[in-house]
Amino acid sequence: MMTIAGQPFLTDFQKQQLISQFQQKTELNVSQISTQQVYVLSRELSGDEHKKALDLLAVDQSATLDAPQDNQLQVIVGPRFGTISPWASKATDIFNNCEIEINRVERVVVYTLTLDEKIDGDAGEKLPVDAEQLLFDRMTQSLVYDLSDVSKLFDDQAPAPLNHIDVIGQGQAALESANTEFGFALSSEDIDYLMNAYVNELKRNPTDVELMMFAQANSEHCRHKIFNAQWTVDGEVQTKSLFQMIKNTYQSNPQGILSAYKDNAAVMAGSDGMRFYPIPTDAMDANSIHPYDFHQENIDILMKVETHNHPTAIAPYSGAATGAGGEIRDEGATGRGGKPKAGLTGFHVSHLHIPELSEKWEQSGQLSTQDYGTPDRMATSLEIMTEAPLGSANFSNEFGRPNLCGYFRSFQLDTSAAKDGSEMRGYHKPIMLAGGYGNIKRNLIEKNAITKGDLLIVLGGPAMQIGLGGGAASSVDSGDLDEGLDFASVQRDNAEMERRCQEVLDRCWALAGDDVDVSNNSKDGNPIVSLHDVGAGGLSNAMPELVNDHEMGAHLNLRKIPSLEAGMSPMAIWSNEAQERYVLAIRPESKDQFDAICARERCPYAILGEATDIRQLIVDDELLDEQPVDMPMQVLLGGTPKMQRSFERTESTLPALELGDVDLAESITDVLRHPTVASKSFLISIGDRSITGMVVRDQYVGRYQVPVSDCAVTASGLVALDGQPMTGEAMSVGERTPVALISPKASARLAVGEAITNIAGVRIAQLSDITMSANWMAACGDDVEDAALFDAVHAVGEELCPALGIAIPVGKDSLSMRANWTDNESGENQDKSVVSPMSLVVTAFAPVVDVAKTLTPELINGDSAFYRIDLSKGKLRLGGSILAQTLSQLGNECPDLAQPSDLVDFFNFIQAGNEQGVISAYHDIGDGGLLATIAEMQFTSRQGIKLSLTDDNLLGQLFSEELGAVIQVLPENVAALMQLAEEFNVADMLSLVGQSSEEDSLLIQTPTLMGADTLRFSRTELQQAWTQVSYQIARRRDNPACVQQEYDLIADASHKGLIAAPNFDLNQKVEEPYVNSRADSDNSRPRVAILREQGVNGQTEMAAGFTQAGFEAVDVHMSDLLSGRINLRDFDGLVACGGFSYGDVLGAGSGWANSILFHDELRMQFVRFFARPDTFSLGVCNGCQMMAQLKDLIPGAENFPRFVANKSARFEARTVNVKVERTKSILFKGMQDSILPIAVAHGEGYATLDNNEIDGMAKHGQLAMRYVDSQGHPTETYPLNPNGSLGGVTGLCSTDGRVTIMMPHPERNLKAYNHSWKPEEWDEDGAWMRMFRNARAWLR
Repeated sequence: MMTIAGQPFLTDFQKQQLISQFQQKTELNVSQISTQQVYVLSRELSGDEHKKALDLLAVDQSATLDAPQDNQLQVIVGPRFGTISPWASKATDIFNNCEIEINRVERVVVYTLTLDEKIDGDAGEKLPVDAEQLLFDRMTQSLVYDLSDVSKLFDDQAPAPLNHIDVIGQGQAALESANTEFGFALSSEDIDYLMNAYVNELKRNPTDVELMMFAQANSEHCRHKIFNAQWTVDGEVQTKSLFQMIKNTYQSNPQGILSAYKDNAAVMAGSDGMRFYPIPTDAMDANSIHPYDFHQENIDILMKVETHNHPTAIAPYSGAATGAGGEIRDEGATGRGGKPKAGLTGFHVSHLHIPELSEKWEQSGQLSTQDYGTPDRMATSLEIMTEAPLGSANFSNEFGRPNLCGYFRSFQLDTSAAKDGSEMRGYHKPIMLAGGYGNIKRNLIEKNAITKGDLLIVLGGPAMQIGLGGGAASSVDSGDLDEGLDFASVQRDNAEMERRCQEVLDRCWALAGDDVDVSNNSKDGNPIVSLHDVGAGGLSNAMPELVNDHEMGAHLNLRKIPSLEAGMSPMAIWSNEAQERYVLAIRPESKDQFDAICARERCPYAILGEATDIRQLIVDDELLDEQPVDMPMQVLLGGTPKMQRSFERTESTLPALELGDVDLAESITDVLRHPTVASKSFLISIGDRSITGMVVRDQYVGRYQVPVSDCAVTASGLVALDGQPMTGEAMSVGERTPVALISPKASARLAVGEAITNIAGVRIAQLSDITMSANWMAACGDDVEDAALFDAVHAVGEELCPALGIAIPVGKDSLSMRANWTDNESGENQDKSVVSPMSLVVTAFAPVVDVAKTLTPELINGDSAFYRIDLSKGKLRLGGSILAQTLSQLGNECPDLAQPSDLVDFFNFIQAGNEQGVISAYHDIGDGGLLATIAEMQFTSRQGIKLSLTDDNLLGQLFSEELGAVIQVLPENVAALMQLAEEFNVADMLSLVGQSSEEDSLLIQTPTLMGADTLRFSRTELQQAWTQVSYQIARRRDNPACVQQEYDLIADASHKGLIAAPNFDLNQKVEEPYVNSRADSDNSRPRVAILREQGVNGQTEMAAGFTQAGFEAVDVHMSDLLSGRINLRDFDGLVACGGFSYGDVLGAGSGWANSILFHDELRMQFVRFFARPDTFSLGVCNGCQMMAQLKDLIPGAENFPRFVANKSARFEARTVNVKVERTKSILFKGMQDSILPIAVAHGEGYATLDNNEIDGMAKHGQLAMRYVDSQGHPTETYPLNPNGSLGGVTGLCSTDGRVTIMMPHPERNLKAYNHSWKPEEWDEDGAWMRMFRNARAWLR
C-alpha cells in the first residue's frame, strides 16, 4: 500500500456547517476542522510512475499530512471495508488508461478536529458515537483513527464457504433458523413449500445459495403476492385479484398499448418521426466508422415508475441514487433494447423539523411529532430530503437523463382522538419514486426466443459484497429485520458504468432497421436476442427470469461472474445486488461482434454459460466439488401457493374540521410555507433538465424561472418531419395520499384526476391517448389498511379508468409501509410505530401532437381575467387539505370526483381552448387550493392579481383542493371561451375569480372584505414565504452566501428575469451558399469528429447541430483514436462533448485530458490537428474542461484557465443569460453583443482567471461569452452566474478564434421550443443554431 497526501476535502462553508452540527448534536466543543484527501494505492509507485501519479491526482510533491496536535483528534473515513467505492473504480480506470498498471486507487478523507477541551479518559482516543455519525455513513463507509488501518481496504479474504441447511436431519427448525439468520423473509407457506420440495421431491438439503435465490425471487417485492392473492371480503370470496382489477383497465382500453405487464417497462404507440443516431458503415467490421444520421421510423414510448423506499430510509443518498439507476435500467432493458429519455422523482416523508423553521403543525398534540422521534437505523425526514434528492439527481446527471418532473409531500399526523401519539400516521418509511419514459423501435418491443446453446451474458460492473437480500428487506416492515441485514441490503451507485452499458445497448439496437417481421425472425442485425436488467436479488433473480420467459433452463459457471472481492461466498456472488448490470442472451455467432462493441465502449461483460432446453438451473463452482445451485425452474419460480387474504370492514366516524378560530391572513402564509406547497427549487436546480436537446418543458417556468410547471414535455426527435409540427411525449404525476385517511376511494380518484389536470395543458389528441402507471403503497396486514388498498384498487381499476378510457399497463406495489421501533430513551422500552396512509401515486404518460402548443402557468402581463374550473361544482370540501394539515387536523369531508364524464369534459375543453388560442396561461389546482395556484402563477411574471370571491365558504374557495384549474384569458378571448364552455358542457364548472391589477400584489376581496378591509399581500412577502423551505434546506446543504443571493432576487424590483436581445436573424441559413461547395470532390460534406470518452453523454444533440448545418458528424470514441481505427487527420472539425468523463473523479475533464497528454502518439495527433489552419475545435462543458487542459497543444491557448468547483459547491442546472462578446471566435460571427438565454448544467465551471488575465484576453478577442444580469451587465450574482466565475466569464477562444471552449450548452437549444423561456416571436430555430451554421460557413 502507498499513500499520497492530497487537497482539502471540504470548503470553508462546509466546515462551518459541520462545526455547527457538532454543536447542535453532540456534547463536544469543536472549534476548528481541517480536512484532507489522501489517496491510497494498492502498490508502491516510484520514479516516472510516481511523478505521473502526482500529475494525475493534481497534487504537489511537497503536500504532506500533518500529525495532530495535543488538542486535536484525527479521524479517517473511507469506503466500507470489503467494498470498493465508485470513485475508485473510475480513478483506477484513469491510471490504467494512462499506462500505470494498478489494481486499485482509493481515496480516504482525514478529518482533524480541534477540541476546546480534551476528551475524558479512555474515550480520549475516540469520538462518541453521535459525533462519529456526523463524519461518516455507516452504511457505505468505515471510520478509523489510524491511517495504517486503511490497508484493510486491500485485504483479500479467502473465499467464504458454501453452506447447506440441514432440513433432512433437523427438519423445519433448520429452515426457520436460517430464515432469521439470513433475513430471507420467507412466509410460513414458503417454508412449507420448500420443506416439501427438498425433503419429498429433491430428497436433499438445500444450499444457502438456493434459499437466498428463492427468497429474493419469491419475495413480495419481486412476486407481488398480495396483488395476485385471492381476497375474501366480509366473508365473501372476490372474483378478481387486485392485479386482475388493474388489468381490467387494459382489457377495457387496449388501443395504443404495444406491451403490458410482461416486460421491464410498458410500451405505447408514439408517433412517426426522425430519430438521430450513428450506425457503422459495416456492422460486421469492428474498424468501420460510425457516422450519425436521421432515420424515419415509429418512435414508440416506453414507461416505467419504480419505488426505492426501504434503501432510501436506510441510506438516503445511495438508496435514491440506485433507485434512479434501477428504473433507468428497466427502460434500457425493455424489449431488445430501449433508450431512456426523461425522468421523474418523487418523495413522501414525515415532518421535516428544520431547526431554523419550526412550524406549529410539527409541535401540536400532547406528544409533538418531534418528540415522537425516528428509529435509530433510519434517516430523519430532513436527512432524507437533504441527501436523497442529491443521490437521484447526481445519478441522472451522470447517466445523462434529464429529470423533468416530480413531487414532494411532507405529511405526519397523530389521528388518535386523545392526540397521545397512539395513532401516528406519516412517512418515516419514506416513498422514493423513480420513473420516466424512453423510446424504442417498434420492431424491438418483443424479445426473441432464446434457443438451446445461446450464450448467457452479464453486462456491466463487477459483483460486490453489497445489496445482499435487498428484495426481501424491501418486503418487510422497516424495523423487523436485524439491523445488520438492513445494512447489508444497501447498494452503491456508479452511473458512469451504467452509461457505458447503455452505450452498448444503443450500438446494438441501432443495427436493427425497422422491419418487424425481420426482427421477429431474429434476422435484423441486433445481436441481442433477449435482455433483462439486474435488480432485486441480483443475478439469482435476473438469470432465471431471462431464461424462464422462454421456458428454457441454464447451465452457468459461478466463477465467470466478474467479482472485485475474493472473499465473497457463493451466496454473495450469486445474489448480491451490485448495480449497473444487465443479463442478456446472444447467438453464438454474434460473439465476436458483441465483443467488439463492448471493447469499443470499454464496457465489461462475461459469458456465464449457455441456455439449455432442460428446465433446470445449474450453477457450477470450480472451487467446489458440488454445485451451489441445481434446481428445477418449476421449484424456483413455478409452484409457490397462491396467497389468501381476507378482511372484515369496520365503520368509523371522523371528527369534522374545526375552523372557527382560523386567522385568514396567517393561514395564507402558512399554506404557502407548507413543504408540500412550497417551492421545490432545492430539489430541481441540482438536476440536469436540458440534456438530450429534446426537452421542451422543464419545471422552471417563465422569464423568472419559477419552479411551477404542471408536467414534463419532450420532442420525439431532434428535427420534425418536413412541414409537420414537432410531436413528442409528456408526463405528469398525481397523488393526494392524506385524503386516504378519510376515503381511500376518493384519494385514488383524486390521484388519477390530478395526473390528468396536470397534463391537460399539453396538446394531446384525446383523453384515451393517456396511459398511466399506478404505484401502490400501503401497510398491509391490518384489516383497515387491507380494506383501504382493496377499495382504492377497485375504484381505479373497475370504475374510474375504464370510464375514462385509460389503461394502466405498468406499476409497482410496496406494501410494507410501516416503521416499527422500540424507544428506550426514558429508560422504559416503548414500542412505537408510524404507519403511512394508503398511498397511490399515479403517473400519466401521453403522446403529444404539437409540443410548441404547451400551456404553462406563465402569465402574460397586462389586462386579463382569471377563471376557475371547479369539478366539484361548488362543493369545495376541505378534508385532508394542506389548510387542515397546518391546523393539525384531518376532517371528515374530502374532495372527490363525482362523475368521470366531468373530467372528460374538462380535458376536452382545455384542449379546445389551447387549440383555438383562447387560453393564455393554465395551472391546475392541487395542494394549497386556489390560493396556491394563483400565487404561483403570479410569481412567474410578477403580475398583480385581484381575487373577487364570495363570503360564503371563503376558506373553501381559497384552500379547497377539489380537482380543477385556473386559466388566464385576455379580454378579446372571453366571448370565445364562454362559447367553448357551453359546447363542452363545463359552463356549470366555470367561474370568474379575479382579474389582473397594476401593483405587484395579491388582493383578495369579498362583499364584506372591501375597501380598507381588502386583504392585501405583496408578491414579495408571499414568494418569500413560499420559498422558505427551499431556502432553509439549501442553506444547510449548499454555500449559504449563494443561497442568500438567490433569495434576495425575490424582492429585487430591478431584477427582470431572462431577456432575449439577438443581433441577428435566428432563422437565417448563413451556411447555405457553401453547402454544396465540395460537391465536386470525393467528400461533399466536411467532417466533424464528435469526440467522447467513457462517461460523456451529450454527443447526440451536438452531432445533430452540426448535421443540420451541413456537416458529416462522426461518432468518435477515445478508444477509436487509441486503437488507431480513426485518425483526426481525416476531419475538418473536432468537438469535445459534455458529460462526466470517468465520472470526473480526478477533477473535471482531467482523466480525459490526461489520457491524451500521457499518450505520446495521441498527443502528437492532437498537436498536428490543432496546428492545421483549416480546422476548428469546440469544447462544451466537460469537453471545455478537458480542452482547457490541452492548452499546451493548442496555438494561442496558453492562457486558458482550469475549471473548478462552482462557488455554490453544487451541480447547477439553470437557464441563464449570456452575452456574446466581441470575440475572434469563428463560431460567433455576426452574433457579437447579442444577449441570449442558454442552458447550463455543470458542477465545476468556475474559471480560474483573475481580472488582469480577463482584461488581457478581452484585448486579444479571446473572451467569447459572459453571464449577464437582466440589465445586460456581466454578473457574479448567483444563480444568474451559476458558478461564480469572475466577470461572468464562461466562454473563451484561442487567439486566432479557431478553438472555442464554453461551459454552457448551445447544442441543447437548437430549436425555439427547446428554450425553457423564449420570446413569443421565436418560432423556428433556437438562439444557438447560428453557431453551428457559422462553423459550416467558415469552412467555405
